[in-house]
Amino acid sequence: MDFGKFQYEQQRKERKARKNQTKIEIKEIQIKPKTDDHHLGFKLRDARKWLLEGKKVRVRVRFRGREITHSHIGRDRLEVIKAELSDVATVEQMPNMEGRDMLMVLAPLTEKK
Repeated sequence: MDFGKFQYEQQRKERKARKNQTKIEIKEIQIKPKTDDHHLGFKLRDARKWLLEGKKVRVRVRFRGREITHSHIGRDRLEVIKAELSDVATVEQMPNMEGRDMLMVLAPLTEKK
């Protein structure tokens, strides 16, 4: 087998592997500690829809100014979101701080048959 034929076979294998792989899309909702329950309901409705479609959802709580000193409020918000979406999602990444943001990643439930 010559080198040109070998390269061609490698390219075909890579193309076939790329065709069979699935891309997991991550959607994001952003809230603030002062976001009221009414607006949070809209965000949760969108997150539920995305999770049912099989997409992951990243929940970001953005702290501005002095809000960063009360990070427990953001953590409580994320716990509420986790409880609301527990029927369609599991927590893939627990809430953690990254700069002025607190992040949590939710993954859709996988049904085992």
